[in-house]
Amino acid sequence: MDEFPPGETVSTATAVSESDQALAAFPTHSGIVARFWRRIAWRKIGIFALSIFLFLLAITLMKEGAKALTPLVRDGFNVTNPANSLGFGWLFAYLVMSGSPVAAAALTFFDAGVISQVSTFTMITGSRLGASFIVLFIGFIYVLRGRNKAASLNMGLLSLTVTGITYVFALLVGLTLLQSGVLNHVQLQSGALLNSFTDLIFDPIAALFLTFLPRWTLFLVGLGIILVSFNLFDKCLPEMTIKESHIGHVSRLVYRPAIMFLLGAAVTMVSMSVSVSLSILVPLSHRGFVRRENVIPYIMGANITTFVDTLLAAVLLNNPQAFTVVLVEMLSIALVSVIILATIYRPYERGILTFVGWLTDDNRHLAFFMVTILLVPILLLLI
Repeated sequence: MDEFPPGETVSTATAVSESDQALAAFPTHSGIVARFWRRIAWRKIGIFALSIFLFLLAITLMKEGAKALTPLVRDGFNVTNPANSLGFGWLFAYLVMSGSPVAAAALTFFDAGVISQVSTFTMITGSRLGASFIVLFIGFIYVLRGRNKAASLNMGLLSLTVTGITYVFALLVGLTLLQSGVLNHVQLQSGALLNSFTDLIFDPIAALFLTFLPRWTLFLVGLGIILVSFNLFDKCLPEMTIKESHIGHVSRLVYRPAIMFLLGAAVTMVSMSVSVSLSILVPLSHRGFVRRENVIPYIMGANITTFVDTLLAAVLLNNPQAFTVVLVEMLSIALVSVIILATIYRPYERGILTFVGWLTDDNRHLAFFMVTILLVPILLLLI
C-alpha cells in the first residue's frame, strides 16, 4: 500500500482539523446571534414607539384645542399676568399629578396666544414646583398608613425644598435672560422639517376628532393622551437592580456632589421623568449606598434635564419663542445649580438638611408647611 510523504500527511490532517473547527464554530456564532435576538425586549420597544406616537398626537390635539380655551383661562381662571400663571401651573400640576403635561400645556397656550412669553415661563416654573409636591404627597400617604415619618417624607421634602430654592433664583435669572433677548437666535434648525412631518401624519387625525368633538375638548383629549404616553414611557424603561447595575462597586462616587449632579441629570434625561429618576434612589437609600446629603445634588441635576420632553414639545410647535422659553428655563436652572455647587454647596447642604429635619421633628411644623404650599399657588392665582 502506498504511503503519503510525512509533510503531505501533516498538511492534510491540519486542513481537515481546521475545517472541522470552522464547522464546529459556526453553530456557536449562530447561537450567540439567536440568543442576542431573543434577548431584545421587543415588547418594550413597541411600548416606546407607541408612547412617542401618542406624545406627538397629544401635542397636536392640545395645540388645536388651546385657542378655544382662551376665555376660560383668561377670565375663568384669571390668568392675566406672570404671577397668575405661576400659580396656575402650580395648581394644574397638583391636579394632574405630573409636571410635564402642564409644561406642554403652557407651550400650547402660548402658541395659541392665550398667555405671554413671560407668563409661559412662569407657568412652566409652577409646573415643576407642583410636580415636586407629588413626591411629598405620596410620602405623606405612607405616613398615614403607619410608616416611619422621617423615612417616608425625607425624599419628598428634600425634592420640594431643593427645587423651590433653585427655582426662585432661576426665576430671576430666567426673566432677565428672556427680557434681554440674548437667546432668541438660538434655535433647532430641523424643527420646521420635523413639524412638517408630524403635520402630515397627525393633522388628519386631529381633523377626524373635530368631526365628532367641539374644538375646546381636543385640549382635554390631548392632555389625557399625553398622561398615557408618559405612563407608557415609564413602563418601557429597563428595570435595574443593585446587582445588575454593579452600583456596589462605585458606591464611593455618591459622596461626590459633582458626580451625583451629573448622574441625576443623565438618569432624568434618559427617563424624561423626575419621579422615575428619584425612585431609583429608594433602593439605594435602603441598602445604605446613599444618604440624604447625597441626594441633594442629584435632585439639582434632575431639575435641569427634566425639560427634555418640554423642549421636544416646543420643537413640534415650530414656535421659535416657545423654544427660547424652554431653553432659558434649562439654562437658568443649570446656572444657579452650578454656582451653588461651585461656591456655597456645603452651607447650602447644611441649611437644607436642617430645615427638613425641623419639618419632620414636629407635626405642627409639617402641617404648617403643607398648608403653606397649598395656599401659595392659590394666592398667586388670585393676584
